Amino acid sequence: MNHSIEIKDLKLAFGAVTVLEDLNLQVGQGEFLVLLGSSGCGKSTLLNCIAGLLDVTDGEIHIQGHNVTWEEPSKRGIGMVFQSYALYPQMTVEGNLAFGLKNARVPKDEIAKRITRAAEVLQIEPLLKRKPGALSGGQRQRVAIGRALVRDVDVFLFDEPLSNLDAKLRADLRVEIKRLHHTLKNTMIYVTHDQVEAMTLADRIAIMKGGQIMQLAPPAEIYNRPVNKYVAGFIGSPAMNLIEGDMDAGSLQFETGRGMAFSVQGYEFGSSPTSGRVWLGLRPEHVHSGTLAQTQPVQLDAYVDMVEPMGSDTQVWAKIGEQELRFRMDGQAKVDIGDTVPIGFDPARLSMFDKKSEMRL
Repeated sequence: MNHSIEIKDLKLAFGAVTVLEDLNLQVGQGEFLVLLGSSGCGKSTLLNCIAGLLDVTDGEIHIQGHNVTWEEPSKRGIGMVFQSYALYPQMTVEGNLAFGLKNARVPKDEIAKRITRAAEVLQIEPLLKRKPGALSGGQRQRVAIGRALVRDVDVFLFDEPLSNLDAKLRADLRVEIKRLHHTLKNTMIYVTHDQVEAMTLADRIAIMKGGQIMQLAPPAEIYNRPVNKYVAGFIGSPAMNLIEGDMDAGSLQFETGRGMAFSVQGYEFGSSPTSGRVWLGLRPEHVHSGTLAQTQPVQLDAYVDMVEPMGSDTQVWAKIGEQELRFRMDGQAKVDIGDTVPIGFDPARLSMFDKKSEMRL
């Protein structure tokens, strides 16, 4: 794979506080990479280092094969879209799109050509003569994306561009950004704390914590084989059930000591199974109930503690013995607090983590 962006041993420190340390990352040509993590994990800081908005302490940043570590942002061949729209209120949409190009002394006919192309791609042709005050939030963000688009660069950087929008607009614009990438096939790096955005947009996701990349993989791999307990708990809505218990390597029996015990025969261990304290991860959507439970290798009875109807499905909080477990049922399922529901699951869908290291077993 040709690397559009390559980051080598990157370090960023503010005085005695190290924010990024020994960070290495390679982004393929035309790849859509999402940097995902909670607030303060370093994802926006990393993006700002790539953009040249922060001076790194050590390491190198290469874009399209050129070392740009100390280049000005304008010389890096990037287009950036921020969380805030940052449009000039006194200018029309067309004026906002043209402003940077005029400053760069791009010929008038070329400016017109780029604006026409960007407006077509983003479906904002009817808005070109309006000012930002007459636009909705979603339209303003499209214009902000268009301002990056007209720069005609190889790499686009998005810093939480949808977080100021309401849920419906976010969903709509998320589809537009995915369509934009499919059309342009440019390299895109996208920062978000929203796992739905990450899972739906990314070719690969880099999950960050404390300035480090915990796991870098396609969405399906992160969802099905999280590398550690942190990644397992971060991805998934509702969150993965993480149950503490003891693992017997000989019998492959898992037991919580709270009335929940079963065999994990069928789980794919990364190495030979060992006995000891573990975290067991089970996604709510991998638990089957009712008649479907009878088809699963592991079958248990769950006492319903709370019910949360969501329309398309129903989330159920239940207890097996004294052990709490959350699972999903069909939205039309008849279930009430106090019911006993047969549930079942396949150990092949489990995730298991060492109690001490929290790494996948």
